[in-house]
Amino acid sequence: MDAMSVVTSGQRRSGGRGARERIERAAARLFYRNGIHATGVELIAQEANVSKRTLYQHFASKNELIDNYLRAFAARGGSPIERRLDDAELPARERLLAIFDMRHSEVLRGCPFHNAAVESAGALASADEIVRSHKLAFTRRLIAVAREAEAKDPQLLGEQLAVLFEGATAMATSLNDTAPVVHARAAAATLIDAATAT
Repeated sequence: MDAMSVVTSGQRRSGGRGARERIERAAARLFYRNGIHATGVELIAQEANVSKRTLYQHFASKNELIDNYLRAFAARGGSPIERRLDDAELPARERLLAIFDMRHSEVLRGCPFHNAAVESAGALASADEIVRSHKLAFTRRLIAVAREAEAKDPQLLGEQLAVLFEGATAMATSLNDTAPVVHARAAAATLIDAATAT
């Protein structure tokens, strides 16, 4: 391959779409399942069925792969659990509660953003910024749905639910047990009812 066919980081190489997508899928699967630090580029390349050289033609560094992984989650509206806020078939109150309805498989590895922040411990500045932006955007979405639910103070309710969600999902992952999110759901229902009482 000549140097002209390699493009700047984050862009697709012409004709290389399949390889890039395989790398992205493998990195996402491995980062989420094994953790960011435990996953090396060699393993990602192997899982994607590409050479390390090809991987580096698409992503200049492992940090760029990490950022891509987090941005892809954010672009989809977060984790599948977080996307329940957008379920137009549910009333606003039920959408606020739906984020606490988790199966064991959903809490096993926890929130990809929270996991990345913990693993970064301040060392991955761009990843930390993506995590921060996503968490703030998620809180704004909670506030918007709280407003739809006619909360007296949607800002307060949204921020309370964000803290409750974050704490419950982290604890559920740490304990490998869904009990924290069950308790958090009951607490969320109490908060929502108090905030929307006439």
